[in-house]
Amino acid sequence: MNQFDPSRYRRYQMYGLVFQFTCFVANFVALFFLGYLLIDLLITGIDGLSLDLLSNTANPNPKKAGILSGIVGTLWLMGLTAAFAIPIGVGAGIFLEEYARNNRIVRFVKLNIQNLAGVPSIIYGILGYTLFGIWLPRALEILIDGFNVVLEPMGLPITFDPSILGQSVLAGSLTMALLVLPVITIAAQEALRAVPDSFRLAGYGIGMTRWQVVRYQVLPVATPGILTGVILALSRAIGEAAPLLLVGAAGYIAFVTGHPLDGYTVLPIQIYNWTGRPQEEFHALAGSAIIVLLVVLLMMNAVAIYLRLFFRKKLSYLHS
Repeated sequence: MNQFDPSRYRRYQMYGLVFQFTCFVANFVALFFLGYLLIDLLITGIDGLSLDLLSNTANPNPKKAGILSGIVGTLWLMGLTAAFAIPIGVGAGIFLEEYARNNRIVRFVKLNIQNLAGVPSIIYGILGYTLFGIWLPRALEILIDGFNVVLEPMGLPITFDPSILGQSVLAGSLTMALLVLPVITIAAQEALRAVPDSFRLAGYGIGMTRWQVVRYQVLPVATPGILTGVILALSRAIGEAAPLLLVGAAGYIAFVTGHPLDGYTVLPIQIYNWTGRPQEEFHALAGSAIIVLLVVLLMMNAVAIYLRLFFRKKLSYLHS
């Protein structure tokens, strides 16, 4: 039986204090520089915040330039990304947790989903450019040519140009959907896994089918976690610039995106474009646009917190 060693105990206490002090210093340094950057950003961009900034499109004259194109493009991108990624991601999480058997193939799939969540975003940009900028337009071109063999003699040719797909907001949203899909799937899995098995057994005990148990017993309880994961995943996508540079996001457009096959830009790309210009006026505008983007991100995170607290309070009777 090992005897108590006071010197070893004091040595371990010292190790713990040193580790705590190191973590404190690391956090203090990080927060100091973050605060410095935020203060510098506010000093640079607060004067440029105005209705003209929000209502004007891009312009070579910094006094007339605005971020309306970036705001509308961001809304299009996030809306389409959510439409593609949420059903597939949540559905995949439900299948993997509630229906799939725990065998080697399923474990392999889960492991790869976790690995994909950590892949750098530029890799998804390359993948999106290859899939939606090269392969898909070529496949559509071959398909359209095949249909036109029949339709042209009838005077009803298909005149759609597939090459515009690679430069459209649709291609960008599909790429962003690939980026956030693993995050949403993992969030759905974790939320479903946190639901006690007693809820499932209670449903089976009154004769429910598996889908009825998932629909009426499990999903209502898992909804707060799923919604939080979805909003945080979209918050990550809204700040990405690198993947969109490869799938057609323009640094300068003087119009507002009107449909999914239209050209587009987003706020991070517009900020990147302005910071690369030599005029100081554009640097100030970039600071103002960054403030707008930060406000949007904070609002999305606030919505995630509110939904989690709202559903937790609503479902509190389940834990009483």
